[in-house]
Amino acid sequence: MSEQAGNQVQRTKPNPFATHEDFIKVFHEDMNGLYQLSFLLTGDHEKAEKCFVAGIEDSVRENRVFREWARSWAKRVIIENAIRQLKPRPSFPSSSASASVFSHSEPSSSSNGHFNLETVLKLENFERFVFVMSVLENYSHHECALLLGCSVLEVRQARLRALEELASSDQLASFAP
Repeated sequence: MSEQAGNQVQRTKPNPFATHEDFIKVFHEDMNGLYQLSFLLTGDHEKAEKCFVAGIEDSVRENRVFREWARSWAKRVIIENAIRQLKPRPSFPSSSASASVFSHSEPSSSSNGHFNLETVLKLENFERFVFVMSVLENYSHHECALLLGCSVLEVRQARLRALEELASSDQLASFAP
């Protein structure tokens, strides 16, 4: 009798893991935000669409993710698909960014804290990925490095180059007549 009661308790216990339906709901409710993430990473509408659709497919396939993490997981899957699609690699410009990478001050985005979309899309692939992942999605430098298959130093340098590029473009735009 007590074994039967134990089985009934287990059956009524809610499943803590996200289901296919949970992921479909996440992609439906946050379609614009998730597509925008795909577009910012890929810089191209056709590639962004492929990345977004692959993100849906990968999310609903055999994932054991806690329900509360479904939205974060969907974003991560989109990021991973964009990385696989574009294979961003660090560039080594001759600028002095590597010398100033340990600076504690970073250029601000603009006076209102927003970045120009066109300027973000003009960044080199690796810098754009690092910027989107570390600044917009708040991934740590270490996590970015793991996902991108590079060193933490390369992530820091790319982030600095991206922020410098965005800040200089914003300053130039603010002086335009």
